[in-house]
Amino acid sequence: MSFLFSANKASKTFKPVKNIEKGTRQHTLQEKMIKTLGSGNLQLAVKLPEGEDQNEWIAVNTVDFFNQLNMLYGTLTEFCTRETCPTMSAGPKYEYHWADGVRVKKPIKCCAPEYIDFMMTWVQEQLDSEAVFPSRMGVPFPKNFLQITKTILKRLFRVYAHIYHAHFEKVCQLEEERHLNTSFKHFTFFVHEFDLIDKKELAPMAELIEMNLGKDKPAAAPK
Repeated sequence: MSFLFSANKASKTFKPVKNIEKGTRQHTLQEKMIKTLGSGNLQLAVKLPEGEDQNEWIAVNTVDFFNQLNMLYGTLTEFCTRETCPTMSAGPKYEYHWADGVRVKKPIKCCAPEYIDFMMTWVQEQLDSEAVFPSRMGVPFPKNFLQITKTILKRLFRVYAHIYHAHFEKVCQLEEERHLNTSFKHFTFFVHEFDLIDKKELAPMAELIEMNLGKDKPAAAPK
């Protein structure tokens, strides 16, 4: 479970939480990450600890963002339906179609909950794969690890964007806006630190991202 949500009153998740096995190198890194997050300095928390492997660090943080978003979206599943969200969008200008290149090779148009279900299932499969996210000491990451991780984070970003554009009012009613804003700010710092998402992909949230990176003040919903 993500440190940022350890005190969250909501315990519902969309998909099962991904736990990192104790005794692994990634678990040690996770403990370092939690300790740094505890300081409240998110910019410091995303930086690669001295002497650590960058792929390991990116892997641990990717798992954490999956868990954070899993919990955030889990509070909204009854409000994000085929009827309320007939397309997977982030405002009127941005619509996303699903394809994973294996089961679905040609992008298909689908409602938001269906897209998010497809996407989170796909991410979970990547995180559970020892060939992609090795947990054992001495097992190397695949050559395309960074490419896969960039795709994961790009798709997770789309869920953040959908939540802000379609469900922020409900998030506020549920008193979860602090968790959402903190989680997205953490995500923003991380992908910016390691240049993991193309700027054009971040366009639906450009105003809030600029605020997060430029000024340390409470985030608001995009207009």
